[in-house]
Amino acid sequence: MLDVRRMQVLRAVVTSGSVSAAASNLGFTPSAISQQLSTLEKEAGTPLLEKVGRGLRPTPAGTLLAERAGRIAELLGETEAELADIRAGRTGLLRLRFFTTAAVGLIPQAVAKFRAEHPEVQLDLQLQEAGLLDDVEAGEADLAVIVLGESVPERRGVRLVHLADDPYRVVLPGSHPQVDQGSVDMAKLAHDSWINSSVTDGGICSRLLEDAYASAGFTPRVVVETDSTYSAQSFVAAGMGIALVPRLGLDVVHPGVEVRAVTNPEPTRHLHLAVREAVADLPAARSLQHCLHEVAQK
Repeated sequence: MLDVRRMQVLRAVVTSGSVSAAASNLGFTPSAISQQLSTLEKEAGTPLLEKVGRGLRPTPAGTLLAERAGRIAELLGETEAELADIRAGRTGLLRLRFFTTAAVGLIPQAVAKFRAEHPEVQLDLQLQEAGLLDDVEAGEADLAVIVLGESVPERRGVRLVHLADDPYRVVLPGSHPQVDQGSVDMAKLAHDSWINSSVTDGGICSRLLEDAYASAGFTPRVVVETDSTYSAQSFVAAGMGIALVPRLGLDVVHPGVEVRAVTNPEPTRHLHLAVREAVADLPAARSLQHCLHEVAQK
């Protein structure tokens, strides 16, 4: 394999016209320069320089390598400048993944705040319901908003940060007998029809709601399954049943429904931010984490 440093030595010899001039410019001895050129010729498998009078001129192969060495030097310079910008949080790309309800009450506000502070940092935003943590571990995403159960898994190269607890609320039609209550006991909803809007990572939310129903002593009669919190509200407004919706998904409330706290139990999701360790401490990534945490805590 060709050695980039030796290619730069060749470039110095070609541009200066002699080994001695290149040695003087680079601060090496002529013998050290000659040794580097000899090794590079072995790597290339062909002569790179030929004598012309008292000087040297490059062979076609030497001309090629000298030109490519110049382009490599420019690319390295650009790369170092871009890295400096990324370290300073001025430019770069952050890939953020998130699930549906996070796209309602968290991501838009946090992203708007981040972009106001870091207009030169590009954000690759993608909504998906499964595999978010896997994508961060595989290096296919830099950050992901995820839902976890009571246990926090360990993933190689991933930092998990608690964002907020997201309690569920019961969404009722305006005519429901419990709308006069500030909060509703789950057991009092046992005979209602239910709109199920539970989605997300690996069934965590589904299991959370199943446990809540079981704790209240009943199995819900589910009449509609939907993957959208707003469509669940629409079915409730139409009088088809009631729904449990996480508070994060209630940033936009349907005009035909009433939202109440639910007790005994109050099912609650645990929102975490999965951050790739390789970018976690970069200024831009830290700022995005701060924006997400600040909005999630409101």
